Amino acid sequence: MPMRENYTLPRLFFEGVLQKGTSIELAKAQVHYLRVVIRKGSGDHVRLFNGAFGEWRAEIMDVSKRSVTLQVQDQLRSPIAVPDITLAFAPVRKHRTAFIIEKATELGVKTLQPIITERTQFPKFNTDKARLQAIEAAEQTERLDVPEIRDANRGGINDYLGGWNFKHPLIFADEAGGCPPASEVLKTLSAPLTLLIGPEGGFTEAERRALREHDFVKPVSLGPRILRADTAALSLLTLCQAICGDWQQK
Repeated sequence: MPMRENYTLPRLFFEGVLQKGTSIELAKAQVHYLRVVIRKGSGDHVRLFNGAFGEWRAEIMDVSKRSVTLQVQDQLRSPIAVPDITLAFAPVRKHRTAFIIEKATELGVKTLQPIITERTQFPKFNTDKARLQAIEAAEQTERLDVPEIRDANRGGINDYLGGWNFKHPLIFADEAGGCPPASEVLKTLSAPLTLLIGPEGGFTEAERRALREHDFVKPVSLGPRILRADTAALSLLTLCQAICGDWQQK
């Protein structure tokens, strides 16, 4: 089956072994999606993927009200590693946090790390729900893996910095100004690295001082305007992928 034709097949994330001839039963939500939402039946094909095994074509062998059984047939794409980029961010309003997760997944971030800072107004963060949002984004954007979604760090900036790998740079989007442009700093770096975005209202002065005390922290500017947290996350990650990420790979 030509690759272009494969792109029309539905994609489903499957967290398990994918190899030729394997029989797979789908999770309840995926059964509903195939049976009810897109109305697929026996003999139809789908694509299954995960970061360890890549993407495979599978045939629907049996469909019932509560189960769908697939048989894995052939590999369409081998696993491809994304750059080791972490996006650390303070949760914001529910729909804006969802936006950050979705777009970060689309843009190829490897890890998402929520941090509850002093000015975080919306500290609730549902890790399981966030993972489902990331899976959906990966399914829709031809990504072969799903980013790791870590539980929120509730100890704040000092706690987060306390366990740092000092060879791993932290790019700090400092809305207070007085920093070199992000594009200049990123030209000198390569993955692994972490991008840090503050909450609505920004970091406190104490948090900014704590960050700037460390040599591995690289404060950067995202321009002359104060960006919303979700816009800042999208902007910095886009710059990072374009300058020192995987956008230049063929």
